[in-house]
Amino acid sequence: MTDVAEDTIKVLNDLIETCKDGEEGFKTCAEDIKVAELKALFVKRAAGCATSAAELQGLVRSLGGDPETSTSVSADLHRRWVDLKSLITGKDEEAVLNEAERGEDVAKKSYSKALEKDFLPANIRAVIEEQYQGVLRNHDQVKALRDQARAQS
Repeated sequence: MTDVAEDTIKVLNDLIETCKDGEEGFKTCAEDIKVAELKALFVKRAAGCATSAAELQGLVRSLGGDPETSTSVSADLHRRWVDLKSLITGKDEEAVLNEAERGEDVAKKSYSKALEKDFLPANIRAVIEEQYQGVLRNHDQVKALRDQARAQS
């Protein structure tokens, strides 16, 4: 395996971890929210993250690598902190949306960092760019919903 392939696999596996983190984060938000429309949105976003992870895992396999299959330790710790914080402060709509936006901030940073890599093959860069655009849309939607919830409180 070439260094470029190994480096590309590392970038893809980092993004798979980000997608898995997003999937679990959105599932947690869906569990914590009482508003049916938001619950449905978070379930849909979790499924979208799972689809993105599967697409990236396929690319890793096509390069001869072993794809990542789990979330990051830092995201697991963050979810535990959120669960503890939610027990203390309650799981209001704004708090859940704040956490969802924070997660999307992390995803934006991960995808942006990946796109800085000049060694990525064009076909893989195109997939990452397309997924990044989805992350940006998710972030903007969650931020708008959070701002709306904040204005109503």
